[in-house]
Amino acid sequence: MTSKNDVRIHVSEDKTEQHDQVCIEEDFDYSQRGQWLRAAVLGATDGLVSVASLMMGVGAVKHDVRAMILTGFAGLVAGACSMAIGEFVSVYSQRDVEEAQLKREKRTTGNNDEENGEKEALPNPVQAAAASALAFMLGAIMPLLAAAFIGDHKIRLGVVVATVSLGLVIFGWIGAVLGRTPVLKSCLRILVGGWIAMAITFGLTKWIGSSGL
Repeated sequence: MTSKNDVRIHVSEDKTEQHDQVCIEEDFDYSQRGQWLRAAVLGATDGLVSVASLMMGVGAVKHDVRAMILTGFAGLVAGACSMAIGEFVSVYSQRDVEEAQLKREKRTTGNNDEENGEKEALPNPVQAAAASALAFMLGAIMPLLAAAFIGDHKIRLGVVVATVSLGLVIFGWIGAVLGRTPVLKSCLRILVGGWIAMAITFGLTKWIGSSGL
């Protein structure tokens, strides 16, 4: 027989679940995003800056829009292939190192139960290569589209610089938000770096072209 003085305390399951979700968010290790975030941001930024710098270099000595577009397109294709190959080799080497480490641990512990799951968790070189190539092309196509429809040479150069600056700020902001790093610092760092790359390429090409070398 149940006593009338029994006290029952009801614990809300919703509050418990909310607490667990908050704990998971607080304990989330944002460094886990590091590999794919680095590849994506690096690829897009590299494509944007390198192709824009090539176009600015050609624009320093030639006013023909066709020459700028062809140079930028060649830089897009070559850069995307280079990024894909480099990322594939890098990630494959990392995968080999991690597989060797797993084999050493299995020999030491004699535990083979989680072998399939551990292999699935290893980095995929093909996916990394494709992601880097696509990110590079995404960044590289921005200055190409900006210059393709402008006939005046000086305006075209200005639009390329403005487009690249906007793209760099966007990529810096995306990287900062996803990586939980200071937004202003990230945007300024990537923006100034892009400006320096374009200025050096433009200045050196202009000097070489004017000197008749």
